[in-house]
Amino acid sequence: MLHIPGIAQLKIVIEGIDPPIWRRLLVPRETLLGDLHHMIQSAFGWWDYHLHEFEIGGLRYGDAELLEDGAFEEDPRVFDETGVRLYDFAPDAPPFLYRYDFGDDWHHYVEIEKLLMREKDCKYPACIEGARSRPPEDVGGVGGYAEFLEAFHDPEHEDHHDMRRWAGRGFHPEKFDLEKTNKDVRLAVRRAQRRRNEGW
Repeated sequence: MLHIPGIAQLKIVIEGIDPPIWRRLLVPRETLLGDLHHMIQSAFGWWDYHLHEFEIGGLRYGDAELLEDGAFEEDPRVFDETGVRLYDFAPDAPPFLYRYDFGDDWHHYVEIEKLLMREKDCKYPACIEGARSRPPEDVGGVGGYAEFLEAFHDPEHEDHHDMRRWAGRGFHPEKFDLEKTNKDVRLAVRRAQRRRNEGW
């Protein structure tokens, strides 16, 4: 009997930030791109307040109805992310882009590092590694985050206390809780599947 690797190990990095903010996920290859969206949101702790899209092989995938609303006729077509699965792409496909919040314009570089066999005792999807907290929502993109960090770390900065208050007591740029992140990733997919089954 032929055994085919059913799990993709993904490394996802937010571009333009150093030291990098990244997560490593184990994801079933039958995962829909729409569910991968929810996994990425939860892995980084984004709030899913803004539009998103995947760019894979020069094509756009996302919520076609939302992304094409107000689009020009010459704009590239958007394919429905709920109709495409990871295994629809070659196992050795080059890295692709997940873009979130078209204002702040967060680019997440998604690399399929390797394919793995399923393990009996492992629950999927899973977050197995990561580093650093993601930037606060609506901070102003890569440039805005750099300015935020400058004020956040400098008690003498005129905006230091405002930025600390705005980010919230629990925020710290170096914070990463693997156990909580792993739990959030699994819960997000279950919620998305439940909403789909209920016809939301």
